[in-house]
Amino acid sequence: MKLSCLQENLARGLSTVGRAVATRTTLPITGHVLIATEGGRLKLSATNLEIALTCWIGAQVEEEGAITIPARLLTDFVNSLPTEKIEISLPARSRQIRLVCARNEATIGGMDADDFPPIPHVEGGAGLELDPKSLHTAISQVVFAAATDDSRPVLTGIHTLMEDSELTLAAADGFRLSVYRLALPKPVSERTEVIIPARALNEVNRLLSEEEEPVQMTLNANKTQVLFRLKNVELVSQLIQGTFPNYSQLIPAGHTSKAVVSVADFLRETRIASIFARDGSGIVRLQFAAGDELTPGKMSISARAEEIGDNLGEIDAMVDGEEAKIAFNGKYLQDVLAVLENGQVALETTSPSSPGVLRPVGVENYVHVVMPMFVQW
Repeated sequence: MKLSCLQENLARGLSTVGRAVATRTTLPITGHVLIATEGGRLKLSATNLEIALTCWIGAQVEEEGAITIPARLLTDFVNSLPTEKIEISLPARSRQIRLVCARNEATIGGMDADDFPPIPHVEGGAGLELDPKSLHTAISQVVFAAATDDSRPVLTGIHTLMEDSELTLAAADGFRLSVYRLALPKPVSERTEVIIPARALNEVNRLLSEEEEPVQMTLNANKTQVLFRLKNVELVSQLIQGTFPNYSQLIPAGHTSKAVVSVADFLRETRIASIFARDGSGIVRLQFAAGDELTPGKMSISARAEEIGDNLGEIDAMVDGEEAKIAFNGKYLQDVLAVLENGQVALETTSPSSPGVLRPVGVENYVHVVMPMFVQW
C-alpha cells in the first residue's frame, strides 16, 4: 500500500470512526482501525461489534493495500502532526505501516486486515431517505429520554416506527417519555417497527450536523441491523430485540390546567432552582395561577434543601384552567427544555400526582411526558 492524503482529512476521518473503537475488550483487534484503499480513496473502519463506522477520505493512491493499526496511537500521532501532506506506505507482506509528514516520520506495527471483524452488509429490508436537518431535530428531541442502564435493554433504544407517510421515534426510561413524528417524503410500503440503540442514534446525530444531502436508512431483511448512509460515512448498528412498551397509553388524554411560558425563561429559572435542588433530591416545584385583566398569569419555580436554603423565581405565563402545583426532577425538566427551539412551551397538568405534559407551542408532532415527584407542599 502506498498513498498520500492531507493531515486534516485523516485526522477528521479518524475522529469520525474513533467513536466506534472498542475501549475495554477481550478482542484486541477491535481496538484497531482498519486502513484500506477503495475506489481511489482511503477507507477507515472501526467496530466494537455493536456499532461499525466507516469513513472515506480523499487520497492519492499509488498502490492498493489494507492493514489494521492501534486506533489511539495512530489518532494521537496524526492529531499532533502539522497540517501538511501525509505519506503512508506499507511494504508487501509487512505488518508495519510507515507515515511521513513534513519532518516527522513514524513506524507503527499493526495486524492483518483479514483478521478484522467484517462490517455487516445491510440490505433487503425497509429503506428510507431522510432530510438531515429534520432527522437531527427528531433525534435530538428524543434520544436523551432513553434509559442508560441495562436493566431493561429495550429502554436503552429508540422505538422506530415506519408507517404510511410517517416515521415515529419514541424513547422512555420509566420516568419520562419523548415522542417525535417525522413526515416522510413518500409513504412506506409496509408498517415496520424496530428498536435502534440510543448510542447508535447519538452517533448518527453527531454526524448530521455538517450533512446536507439526504440520509439513507436501511434495515436488513431479518430486522437485526440498520445502516445509515451519509455522503462520506456509513454507520451500521445491531438492533435491540424485544417488545417496546405501549407508550401511547402513557400520554394523558386531557388536562385541567395549562401554562404557556417562554422556553428560555423556563429553562433559566429551572437551572437556578436546580442549584438548590441538588441537596434536596433534585426536586423543583412549580406553581402557576391565572392573572386578571390587567396582570398576566405567573409560574413560580422553586427549590429548597433542608439546612441549606431555598429559592423562588417567577416567570410570566398564560394560564388556562385551575391553579396548579406539581414537582419534577430538575434534571428531567432541563433535559427537555434544552433541546426545544426558542419559543413557547405549554405545560399541561391534571393533579400533583399525574404526569406533566410538555408541548412546544405551534408544533403538533412532538410531545414529552414527565412523571411527577411526590412532595410535601
